[in-house]
Amino acid sequence: MTGPPRANLEGLAAQAIQIAQTAHKNRRPLTGGGFYATKFASLRTEAEIQFRALTANSSDGSKLRVLFDGVFGLDVEYANRVTSKHQFIHELKTEWDHSVSVRADDGLFPMSLLEKTRRGYLQHVGVQMNGAFNAGWYDAAAVMMRRLLETMIIEAFEANGLAPKIKDAQGNFLQLTDLIACTLAEPTWNLGRDSKKDLPRLKDLGHWSAHNRRYTLQKTEIEKVRSGFRLALEELLRLAKLI
Repeated sequence: MTGPPRANLEGLAAQAIQIAQTAHKNRRPLTGGGFYATKFASLRTEAEIQFRALTANSSDGSKLRVLFDGVFGLDVEYANRVTSKHQFIHELKTEWDHSVSVRADDGLFPMSLLEKTRRGYLQHVGVQMNGAFNAGWYDAAAVMMRRLLETMIIEAFEANGLAPKIKDAQGNFLQLTDLIACTLAEPTWNLGRDSKKDLPRLKDLGHWSAHNRRYTLQKTEIEKVRSGFRLALEELLRLAKLI
């Protein structure tokens, strides 16, 4: 499913009621290996995936879980399932609507700093990065982290009239690994000790998430580089004379 987990869950809840209603009308169970049971089991699995994505960064999803089980549980009376569905949708809309813009300093990097740049394209990537991280979409967050880091290195070189140093013979900008190497070797500026240490660790950021079809990034892996990314990115923003 391609939409946000909250919206996906609303749609799945409606489908669950439709299947339960038809099964109830035809006096068929939602357990076992029958037609309706199989459809409902598949629906419940997808709903569970969306539920976990929605509540990944929440300290308490217990109330929503109770309502979830009332909608997607196997041994639930049809009338009770319909009631639970209405309550479940209400809870999603009032307590779990994350469709609003990411707040200024939520996520992996403060939006308040990116807003100071007055560069819409930097803010756009920042919103996607923070939003993906907060939603538990860690592969997507890592790809956006890589993109923002790459962009900021280029901005820093351009702001100091050094862009030719990070281009190949055809005039194309280098890949991130080489961009980082150039950044560390550039004598025009003196990077802080922490940035010098952390930039090489960030070179594979997002690469596996974007290109390895069997790789799934975990939150703990982002947490390991989170502070280094934060410090390096702010230093690059200052080198680019954007804050």
